[in-house]
Amino acid sequence: MQQPDKNYPIGCQVCRNTQDLGIDFTMAFQPIVDVTRRSIYGYEALVRGPNNESAFSVLSQVNDGNRYRFDQSIRVKALDLANKLGLQGILSINFLPNAVYRPEACIRATLEAAEELNFPTERIMFEVNEGERVTDGDHLRGIFEEYKRHNFITAIDDFGAGYAGLNLLAELHPHIIKLDMALTRNIHTDRVRRSLVFAILAACKELSIQVIAEGIECIEECVVLAEKGVELFQGYHFAKPGFECLPSIPESAWASIN
Repeated sequence: MQQPDKNYPIGCQVCRNTQDLGIDFTMAFQPIVDVTRRSIYGYEALVRGPNNESAFSVLSQVNDGNRYRFDQSIRVKALDLANKLGLQGILSINFLPNAVYRPEACIRATLEAAEELNFPTERIMFEVNEGERVTDGDHLRGIFEEYKRHNFITAIDDFGAGYAGLNLLAELHPHIIKLDMALTRNIHTDRVRRSLVFAILAACKELSIQVIAEGIECIEECVVLAEKGVELFQGYHFAKPGFECLPSIPESAWASIN
């Protein structure tokens, strides 16, 4: 079978056949928790090698020739595994904005897979990594608008550690931002980080943008942010990514959170 190029909007069955893609990969899943309800809000799908190799080992094989096909394939792989594992709540998927040449065409495989698996689009969150340089802001805004039109949740990943900063909030107005761990790390002892993060939280509240705090490794970090109204958290304090499985949250992780 001829490998699709950027002029050919592929479907989910093509995406499932990754043999000619030349990149073997699977997924790990890390929970995103809601501390107000002491429950799992959803899981982020994270690319891994077939033997649990790092994401870098997989992403380093992506190039201009296979970027589009790979981006399409990771979406379908994440949906397939999430469905197989019985994932409830939100499924969060990272996408490569520079691989999306025409949003309405490139979303086709995701929509087909979601319909086939009876996975509602409002339970799918697409994260764009702020660290990936996007040269065409209008193009990225068009992607977000198309995803919103199909009831997908839109998110900016690693907010506060990238190229665009606060400008992305004004341009994209995502449903969610994920605070980068560089901002949340040791926030309970770092006055500068607290000041910066609290200002971001105030802006997000004004704009009705929900916040997920990433990289939470201790209860103290969680408590400081929860007291400021953050409800959603992700990090090793709650659970590490599970290779092709959905980790649960130990009861001890909720200690000291009111």
